[in-house]
Amino acid sequence: MNVQLELDRSFMREAIAEARKAACAGEAPVGAVIAVGGEIIARAHNLKESLGDPTAHAEVLAIREAARFLGAWRLTGATLYVTLEPCPMCAGAIVHARMERLVYGAYDPKAGAAGTLFDIPRDMRLNHWVSVTGGVLAEECAAMLAEFFADRR
Repeated sequence: MNVQLELDRSFMREAIAEARKAACAGEAPVGAVIAVGGEIIARAHNLKESLGDPTAHAEVLAIREAARFLGAWRLTGATLYVTLEPCPMCAGAIVHARMERLVYGAYDPKAGAAGTLFDIPRDMRLNHWVSVTGGVLAEECAAMLAEFFADRR
């Protein structure tokens, strides 16, 4: 088995645990972790409803936490693991944070900005590019979202 894929799955399971926390709080179940050198340095889940903040996406909150942890806004060498393909805002934040990699679970056909509708992290017109791996534990990530929204209808 591919060592990188196993590592990606392991960190995605941590992001899934964060997504479950979001669901328990009545938030859309999206979770994120950021790792550097094989160690998690930040964890977050959606808090838009709880904070009344449209920017309180898991990715943005994790990026803020990682920057505080490192004492720098440049997250060079970091990998962000998130259960749902980032939206344009989050994809832009990933690029601006100078992250090395993005790994996501479920594809987002309505707002995905890391390969589905847009491809912001790999847009060669920007001043930084991010390596992207999508579809890691996609079925489990998508099932959480589908169940959450089915319960809301």
